[in-house]
Amino acid sequence: MTADRSLTAEGLTLAYGDRTIVDGLDLVLPPGRITAIVGANGCGKSTLLRAFARLLPPRAGRIVLDGKALHERPSKEVARILGLLPQSPLAPEGIAVADLVGRGRHPHQRALARWSARDYEVVSESLAATGITDLADRSIDELSGGQRQRVWIAMALAQETDILLLDEPTTFLDVAHQVEVLDLLTDLNNERGTTTVMVLHDMNLAARYADHIVALREGRVVAAGTPNEVMTSEMIAEVFGLDALVVPDPVSGSPLILPRGRHHVTPRLHAAETPRETHDALQP
Repeated sequence: MTADRSLTAEGLTLAYGDRTIVDGLDLVLPPGRITAIVGANGCGKSTLLRAFARLLPPRAGRIVLDGKALHERPSKEVARILGLLPQSPLAPEGIAVADLVGRGRHPHQRALARWSARDYEVVSESLAATGITDLADRSIDELSGGQRQRVWIAMALAQETDILLLDEPTTFLDVAHQVEVLDLLTDLNNERGTTTVMVLHDMNLAARYADHIVALREGRVVAAGTPNEVMTSEMIAEVFGLDALVVPDPVSGSPLILPRGRHHVTPRLHAAETPRETHDALQP
């Protein structure tokens, strides 16, 4: 695997029928880093990810992988480089967990070839990494939503791609498993240099786990950069229409977004203007 893969969008326009979702977008995804795409519902996050996975052809512009237009590359070659976990994946009825995870090995196998020792090894590692080894023989139909999500992530890991695209990978997971999955993706990035691009709704998890943040509004990039550069009160207001206080996360030091809302705001916290005052306001 290599961390040198480049994936960019150039003048990208995406549409469903007559409805344009993404319009003239330019974007560079840092190789070997974790990128989180954030924005309000309907802003084009999932649509953009589908285009990067070559599931949606551009109406205009192009996506470029390693200097070559993505749609000009052979499908199996792309599948060995790009792995996708969609928002609502579908599994064949009654399929066993290990068999579903094993489908991630298809891009690495020749037609009608038997499984190699490496295939078995990778599937076993992917099951262990996502904490579902004990579910290997269970039917996917018997699992909870959180367990199913971990199975899909295991399948994506089994694909062993240099670039991993994930649409809401923490869906259906409780808070402990959300952190567990994002820690796992961070380990993967650190150990293999896997370029990871994920759509996340939770801005605080995005700020904590991503090296690079892309904020979208109505199919356009409002801001892109490090969490400290992007996660500002001004960006939150522009992208989400939300009045929020942004302070240092006491655990990670990354930006922490505190929505104000109309209730439960203490006068002291609401009036805090400087980092020191904000820090003091958050103390017990």
